[in-house]
Amino acid sequence: MPSAAIFVDVQNIYYTCRQAFGRSFDYNKLWAYIAASHQIDHAYAYAIDAGNEKQQQFQNILRAIGFTVKLKPFIQRNDGSAKGDWDVGITIDALEHGSDVDKVYLLSGDGDFDLLVNKLRQKYKCQVEVIGVEQLTANSLLIACDRFTPINNELLL
Repeated sequence: MPSAAIFVDVQNIYYTCRQAFGRSFDYNKLWAYIAASHQIDHAYAYAIDAGNEKQQQFQNILRAIGFTVKLKPFIQRNDGSAKGDWDVGITIDALEHGSDVDKVYLLSGDGDFDLLVNKLRQKYKCQVEVIGVEQLTANSLLIACDRFTPINNELLL
């Protein structure tokens, strides 16, 4: 069975699913979808830690499924805006593990990742499948990947 690595931009998936469908993403269904065709060697979920109990329960669910959960503290700026971007962390981990696997699954609609996807495909010759909310996924990311799988009812709670 070919090998795979999963990299989930949790905030992006949460907010795009909420905006487009008013529903939450189902990580168990994601795992089953990927495990049906690939041996999952690495699975990371990148999230922001605001320290509330509901988030901690969610993070424990991700760990129970098989994800390594990476957290950054929630930072509230003086102007009321918030910071908590994992783009660099996801990129570093994906480049580190891209040579280990046949396929990378990236869950995000963020167009900043088009450079990462192109590098993974060119340097490591691995396939890259992006999974995201179609209408909220950057066109540059759609063009860069080998395959795009839109989030639909089958991947939602």
